[in-house]
Order: sequence, then C-alpha cells, then structure tokens
Amino acid sequence: MSQTTAPSTLPEDAKYAERQDPIVRLDLPAGPVYCVLYPDAAPKHVERILLLAGEGFYNGQRFHRIVPNFVAQIGDPKSKEGVNGPGVGSGGSKYGYLPLEVNKAYKNSRGTLAMARTNEPNSANSQFYIVLKDAPHLDMQYTVFGKVLDNGMDLVDQLKVGDPMNVFVVKK
Repeated sequence: MSQTTAPSTLPEDAKYAERQDPIVRLDLPAGPVYCVLYPDAAPKHVERILLLAGEGFYNGQRFHRIVPNFVAQIGDPKSKEGVNGPGVGSGGSKYGYLPLEVNKAYKNSRGTLAMARTNEPNSANSQFYIVLKDAPHLDMQYTVFGKVLDNGMDLVDQLKVGDPMNVFVVKK
C-alpha cells in the first residue's frame, strides 16, 4: 500500500455508502477495512474522527502499539517518521481534548474502535485502538465510537507494529 497514492474511493465503497450510519475505510497493508461509527453513543468523538479523516490526518501514520490479544493502536502523527522515534505514542491533533463519552450499550469487544487517552478520562484527542480480543475491563472507561464490519478483523489480525494506514470517509 502506498502512503501517498492510495485511492480515495474503491468499488466496494458503494456498498457501504448505502448504510445509514457514518462509515470510514481503513486502508491497511492487507487490504481495506470498513468501520461503522456510532454518532448516537459518541457524537463528539465521531465528529473528530470524521474531521481528521477528511483532512487526511491519519494518512501515512503507523500502528505504534500492538499488544497481541488486546489492542492495535494508531493516531499519533509522530509515527509517520517511524515508531521508534522520541515521544511516539504521545502525540495528537491540533484540536485538543475530548470529554469521555460512554454508553452501556457499547462494549470493548473484538473489533471495537475506541479512543485512547491518558490517565485523565477527558484527554482523548486523535489516537484510537481496535480491540483484538474482548476487553470488558475497558468498558465504561474509554469512549467506544465504532466497530469493524464484516470480515475486516481478518485483515486487522495481520497488523504488525510499524504498519501504515490511510483513512477515508466513505459516508458522513
């Protein structure tokens, strides 16, 4: 996958654009992964993800943290230069922090997208994680804002630290 020449639309996008909820496409080395977003549960976080994806903020970033059977994390712009640089894993967007938005209906189950943060509950910015294996101990502690669709986790499971990603908004 090229970081700079990834197509902004794919033929498969049309299938997902018909859905009611917002959809983003994560272009991973193994292929495209479609994710539904939950504006009903996390309106501020969904708005931020759509804004950043629309600006190309995530394009070329690398997964800087992968904990097997737990999470794969991305969203630090410092990772574009590599994952071993100083401070990688601590960066964010220019937009500041978001308040914690939790909803009992949405769990940190396999395939969930949720915002990473510091120990301060209201410190999410741009970094997010994909849950690789159910993590109920995270429920009500982190903002769940979406979920991987269909067989996308087959591709997510192939991720390695340092793998790049591009994000495109399929439907707002």
